[in-house]
Amino acid sequence: MREINSSLVTEKVARLFQEANYSLPEDVVAALKKAQKTEESERGREVLRQVLENAEIAAGGEIPLCQDTGVAVVFLEIGQDVHIDGDLTVAINEGVRRGYQAGYLRKSMVVRPLSERRNSEDNTPAVIHTEIVAGDTIKVSVMPKGGGAENMTRLAMLTPAQGRQGIVDFALSVVDEAGGAPCPPVIIGIGIGGTAEKAALLAKKALLRRVGEPGADPDTAGLEKEILERTNRLGIGPMGYGGRVTALAVHAEVFPCHIASLPVVVNLQCHSARHLTATI
Repeated sequence: MREINSSLVTEKVARLFQEANYSLPEDVVAALKKAQKTEESERGREVLRQVLENAEIAAGGEIPLCQDTGVAVVFLEIGQDVHIDGDLTVAINEGVRRGYQAGYLRKSMVVRPLSERRNSEDNTPAVIHTEIVAGDTIKVSVMPKGGGAENMTRLAMLTPAQGRQGIVDFALSVVDEAGGAPCPPVIIGIGIGGTAEKAALLAKKALLRRVGEPGADPDTAGLEKEILERTNRLGIGPMGYGGRVTALAVHAEVFPCHIASLPVVVNLQCHSARHLTATI
């Protein structure tokens, strides 16, 4: 059994959120550069040029890529041979608190969302998802999730008869309805199967995948390819100004489901696809 002090988790979470808000992952930058070359719209190419310039300035100056530094979403893969000395949830929230304050990141979380909507003033609490896995390490993935893209999330409880075509039609309708609101070009996360909440988690986790990395099986990969091709024929384009690059990638995750159900969730990620992973 390996002992990990919760203070290590706090330190790691604090730094990860700062770095994720300052610098886009290399795969995202590469996808944006490729999009700039393939975009046929002059206005769209100019938008992508500015997006890439913004990313370079943010990384060089350690300043936020976007003023919306998001909800602090944390994914944990905890080895079953790990014992954490201290309260893990407290440690994660302390990391978010320190990271957002020291990094001069905007605090966007409000308490009592049904009434006064008072700002928590430190961007806590984090949204934490945990999974127990084999091993003696803790894998920490952070995702600052902005409100503009998150607000475009949609759930459909399809019937089995609607099948694959129903999933394609639903995903396209979500992107089309969203238009420029989620700051395209987007990454489209799709969760299929399980239950409503499982599909939502799958869709969010799908956004952690390297941009354009295909699904685990041919059926999923084929679905992703079709949705991406049809999405980029919608004409929404970068930031909604028109063009062929509305999405950089489609990432779908699939889980078994009830014989009478076909849950599908679409979760969009803006072009500022911020996430970072580390292992303790």
